[in-house]
Amino acid sequence: MSNSSDTADIVEEQGHLTTLYTHLDALREEASGQLQKALLQTGGTPADRSHRDSATALYSDRIAQYGAVENGLCFGRLDFTDGERRYVGRIGIFDEENDYEPLLIDWRAPASRPFYLATAAAPDGVRRRRHIRTEGRAVTGLDDEVLDLTEAHGTGRGAHDGVTGEAALLSALNATRTGRMKDIVETIQAEQDHVIRADLGGVLVVQGGPGTGKTAVALHRAAYLLYTHRQMLSSRVVLIVGPNTTFLKYISQVLPSLAETGVLLGTMGDLFPGVVAHREEPAEIAALKGRADMVDVLAAAVRDRQRVPDEPLTLHLDMLDGAAVLLEPAVIEDAQERARRSGKLHNLARPTFDTEIIHALSLVVADTIGIDPYADDPLGGDDAPGDPQLLDEADLAEIRRELRGEAEVLGALDWLWPILTPQQLVAGLFASDQRLAAAGASPLLKRSAKETKDGWTPADVPLLDEAAELLGEDETVREILAERRRKQQIAYAEGALEIAFGSRSIDVEDEDDPELLSVTDLLEADRLAERHDEEEKLTPAERAAADRKWAFGHVIVDEAQELSAMAWRLLMRRCPSRSMTVVGDVAQTGDLGGAAAWDDALKPYVGDRWRLRELTVNYRTPTEIMAVAAGVLAGIDPALEPPRSVRQSGIDPWVRGVPPARLAEALAEAVEVEAEAAGDGRLGVILPTGLFSELAPAVLKAAPDAAVGDEPELSSRVVVLTVKQAKGLEFDGVIVVDPQRLVDESPRGANDLYVALTRATQRLGILHPGTLPDSLYAVVGI
Repeated sequence: MSNSSDTADIVEEQGHLTTLYTHLDALREEASGQLQKALLQTGGTPADRSHRDSATALYSDRIAQYGAVENGLCFGRLDFTDGERRYVGRIGIFDEENDYEPLLIDWRAPASRPFYLATAAAPDGVRRRRHIRTEGRAVTGLDDEVLDLTEAHGTGRGAHDGVTGEAALLSALNATRTGRMKDIVETIQAEQDHVIRADLGGVLVVQGGPGTGKTAVALHRAAYLLYTHRQMLSSRVVLIVGPNTTFLKYISQVLPSLAETGVLLGTMGDLFPGVVAHREEPAEIAALKGRADMVDVLAAAVRDRQRVPDEPLTLHLDMLDGAAVLLEPAVIEDAQERARRSGKLHNLARPTFDTEIIHALSLVVADTIGIDPYADDPLGGDDAPGDPQLLDEADLAEIRRELRGEAEVLGALDWLWPILTPQQLVAGLFASDQRLAAAGASPLLKRSAKETKDGWTPADVPLLDEAAELLGEDETVREILAERRRKQQIAYAEGALEIAFGSRSIDVEDEDDPELLSVTDLLEADRLAERHDEEEKLTPAERAAADRKWAFGHVIVDEAQELSAMAWRLLMRRCPSRSMTVVGDVAQTGDLGGAAAWDDALKPYVGDRWRLRELTVNYRTPTEIMAVAAGVLAGIDPALEPPRSVRQSGIDPWVRGVPPARLAEALAEAVEVEAEAAGDGRLGVILPTGLFSELAPAVLKAAPDAAVGDEPELSSRVVVLTVKQAKGLEFDGVIVVDPQRLVDESPRGANDLYVALTRATQRLGILHPGTLPDSLYAVVGI
């Protein structure tokens, strides 16, 4: 690797970069013009309006794409032994006036792949790889790797095997953090590239330790798949699931910087439309909710709501002037069995149950009033109640019709076989000791009135989704609302036509021409209502977010080791094609319901038909910090190998013991020192959950602008987090407070400590009140 500051080289690259931006500006101007043209189009046929909407979306997306690649448009060049030269960048740009000669090749195109894979041992025809550093639209520096060993005289190899573009890579790794993840498109390494470009089909598991770039690889894979399978995935949407909203904010800028915006990002708490589920709950309760046997619990809860009373139900009917009839438990049981044998889901089987009950009641009513079909007035005959029934079908049909309007009958049907929403089923289950017992659920799931009022938790969402699958969606209410809306639109249209007709001038009214047409002669109200029906213009991603039954084209799950069995069921329903990228590290599993092995999580759905790719190189964590974390990893599982760090920071981690009474004061002092050492970078302070409320004020005293809370702002200079919040994040410096308490707070506390120790890119400090976990004593030299 050599650093090129040759003025002639920089001038040459500046000339090409200027050409690229000229073309980019022209593309943006053309897209803007087409967008304005589309927006000016009004009216027309439904097909015309659909075409206008499509054009508006297309050119809006292009403008957003061109804006997103403004910075870092071109970052590399390949010189081949045959004299060919290729420039690599964020999008493809072609010279339309010169037979569409490629001026810039999209990093995802096959032609760009040697930029990431070529080495001196396997140059793939590449003589030199050049990394182009830019700021805005200016070239600021060049780094060359000569891969032809006869030309390089042995200087073409980097110091680390398997690392390409070492100067550019180390520059990126040593840069200060900003609180938002940056893309790695300029420095993708070979093992990462193999994951990014893996086939779309099937389940791909990406296992990698801290700092191996799992999240960045997953996001770049999303961009690659959208580029390669645009037609299919743009309409079916790629779903990316992250562990929490703080994490989603952290990664939010990566895909736009890669010119991709048509992706849906969410947490497990976001995956049931209409429900926001971010309330915290004890880990033990979340683990219970995540168990696979909750499927049976919910099925039993549905069956429990299909009631059979111990005694006959007494119904007072208006059609009998308030006289009572009895609905026997045996009749109800028979109606339930017929409804269940229909094979329909609970809500969808309700009409069958209603029909059976109404039919049974009609016979009871007929027997009560003793109808004589030969009398002049069948419903008012003189037969005594209890006489043999002589009915024709018309008589019974009339009785059934009247029964369906009886308030007590309708109330009984709702009580015996209620139409339920998933929210009603799950909330009702958790609110009642009796219902929990009837469903075979743990009494620990009982939820207080305050907890119910505070809302749903992420662990509730898979249960709501399972409940929806068991209940089925009753379309009755939706159809009623749609019909009501249609009638309102027609009424509005009729009013508009009346106004138009009444607004005719007197001259027009006085004309003798009988063939003169008015608007009411040309257009009926229902057609006018249809024409002006304002449908929501939603992107595919927005439609997917609102549709529980949406089948995603591909699903990417980050921190996937944390998912419970019930969470996996939800995701597999969302992706029936089983086209998934599963990213995580089982050594970092913190949730009690999480996976100890990938096979445990995936086998119920795909058997052994899943692929494993491992990332082994640690780009984030320097060797000094990884040496400390490795001792904790060995305590978790001696067979696990820590990822190999590619760099040293030259800064040894510090460990400081203080009396418990001085912990808050010592933390404030440490924050002041480490925040100053981080300079323009970011300092993360990781606290045990049990000490958060006690110690967070000490951090705020030392750094008043520190970010604290459920969703802390990561761009703040100092950020205070729990381990759960810190998953997937990185900071220039990290202070881990009371690691022993971190371990003690959870049955998987060692995993949590491993996560906390591996968030730093430069500096690590450990502050403890006199006690350390055994796994740390040896490595810190105490």
